[in-house]
Amino acid sequence: MNLAYRMRPQNLHEFFGQEHLVARDKILRRMIETKTLFSMILWGPPGSGKTTLAQIISKNTNSDFYAFSAVQTGKEDLKKIIIKARTNQTAQKRTILFIDEIHRWNKAQQDSLLPHVESGLITLIGATTENPSFEVIGPLLSRCRVFVLKRLDEKNLEKILDIALKDKEKGLGKQGKTIPKDAKELLIRLCGQDARIMLNALEIAVTNFKSKQISSEIIKEVFQTRSAGLYDKKADEHYNIISAYIKSMRGSDPDAALYYLARMLENGEDPKFIARRMIIFASEDIGLADRGALIQANAAFEAVHKIGMPEAQLILAHATLYLATAKKSRAVVNALGRAKETVYEFPNEAIPLHLRNAPTKLMKDLGYAKDYAWTEKYVGPKKDVSFLPERLKARKFFEFTQK
Repeated sequence: MNLAYRMRPQNLHEFFGQEHLVARDKILRRMIETKTLFSMILWGPPGSGKTTLAQIISKNTNSDFYAFSAVQTGKEDLKKIIIKARTNQTAQKRTILFIDEIHRWNKAQQDSLLPHVESGLITLIGATTENPSFEVIGPLLSRCRVFVLKRLDEKNLEKILDIALKDKEKGLGKQGKTIPKDAKELLIRLCGQDARIMLNALEIAVTNFKSKQISSEIIKEVFQTRSAGLYDKKADEHYNIISAYIKSMRGSDPDAALYYLARMLENGEDPKFIARRMIIFASEDIGLADRGALIQANAAFEAVHKIGMPEAQLILAHATLYLATAKKSRAVVNALGRAKETVYEFPNEAIPLHLRNAPTKLMKDLGYAKDYAWTEKYVGPKKDVSFLPERLKARKFFEFTQK
């Protein structure tokens, strides 16, 4: 068994983090102490304690506990648990079904679980790193409480690390290794606030290096092949980072925009995806405040397409700084929004006769294109009439503002 498994907390006294849920008088602690069970979804990042918390709930409520991985199990496995749950029900014993990565179960699989959760035969504890609003079917979600688990902070990670290094029974205490402050801080920073990654890295550092002191150089060696952070192109963090990137440019913060750009690039994001977002941003958030922004963004996309990685990173950084420091205006998107609202309000207004095309004599006789001039000096109606339909001629959609 690896260190992370051996050090898994067995009760709330050993559990670190998630104080908003398990501190004195908080909801999950009260549930455990009163042995009052209900179905729930634990939503949080990897290594935040979802599986551990589910096991603690089971052990402290005298429940029969079954753990599934949504990747490896399906409806047939569920049927076997249902049979056992009915036996437990007869014996007045509760059944907890823990499904890790429940977001990976499809609709049909989740539907098969629904009646048993609804009847109370099974108490469901689902764990997910993805937003359950999108990944768990509505009927099942409505029968569960959703609890959001936070990333472990440095203080709690340091406590976990110290205990693992000193514990002679389950931890690494018999190895007699120490870790100075700078190496400890580096390890905590590189683990991405994931306790499991931190403990795995600590175990590698202790068991694979002879030195009695775990130095920063050893920590760097352990992490040399690790990616730059938590990132999945189809998961929440992907959308969170691109959102932060766009909002940083919108807020004219070039440093923050570069940071989020670097995070995407270091985690293998498609550079053309980033470049496409720049083009949208140039029209949506800069617009006419800097008439060269759209040209620059489009040029960046073309250059990225032609050059490819890794040199395309410089082009993306160049364009990011341009867009982040450019003047901003929402005039384009606001004007379009007002125009669309008016279309819904007046969907079928007749096109003014003077604006209609007149390719035939009949159309000309009916007044199409009448009094419309098109010369080098003037384009538009000869008389004082609007380009808009009659009932809309006083409407104003475009108002230019910038910051």
